[in-house]
Amino acid sequence: MTKALIVVTNTARFAGMNRATGVWLSEATHFHEVMANHGIAVDYVSPTGGYVPLDPGSLAPDAMDATNWRFYGDAQYRERRLAHSLRPDQVNADDYDIIYYAGGHGVMWDFPDSTAVAAIAQSIYQRGGLVTAVCHGVVGLLAMQDAEGQPFIAGRHVTGFTNEEEKINQLTDAVPFLAEDALKRAGANYSKAAAYTENVVVDGRLITGQNPQSARGVGKATIQVLQEANND
Repeated sequence: MTKALIVVTNTARFAGMNRATGVWLSEATHFHEVMANHGIAVDYVSPTGGYVPLDPGSLAPDAMDATNWRFYGDAQYRERRLAHSLRPDQVNADDYDIIYYAGGHGVMWDFPDSTAVAAIAQSIYQRGGLVTAVCHGVVGLLAMQDAEGQPFIAGRHVTGFTNEEEKINQLTDAVPFLAEDALKRAGANYSKAAAYTENVVVDGRLITGQNPQSARGVGKATIQVLQEANND
């Protein structure tokens, strides 16, 4: 049975300032819903396991839709996925065909150095699985290496949260680095669309989305790639 692993952050606060952060809820739920609608089971993992904070901005009235309210109102989802996410050492990479890095500003502090999660992603990819990410979640790809030990995204076509979008957030100086710049430094062929519009880039079995508006699109592209592979 096809199974997906969603990676979420453990970081609850911006470093050096009194501002809460965490996973951006829709970036987890929109992808999760697409998987569920296609009969794909989903687990959640985080760099240290356990509690997963929610970015309060993702719970604002204008950020919540029917999908978010359904997941947020599901006590089992909150308990199993967010209160008790898996640790990397509890994950058997062979059980998964898809890994998906969800975003939210918290990931800027714990995804890039999470080599344990990266090892899971590398194993999934090397077995023919898909590596996917959205928004700030793309910084999780920075910890990945290819079979030759080179940056996984070097020479690959990707997108992710833009410098312009970070500027609109007025958080350029609050994050440890900018996702767009980091992807480019790692040798990726980075592209972007207008700020806060859906943009999904597919490079074989690597699928990335630019912003929260792209999470569902990453899920749909994932399903399409899976279906095409099954038809070959």
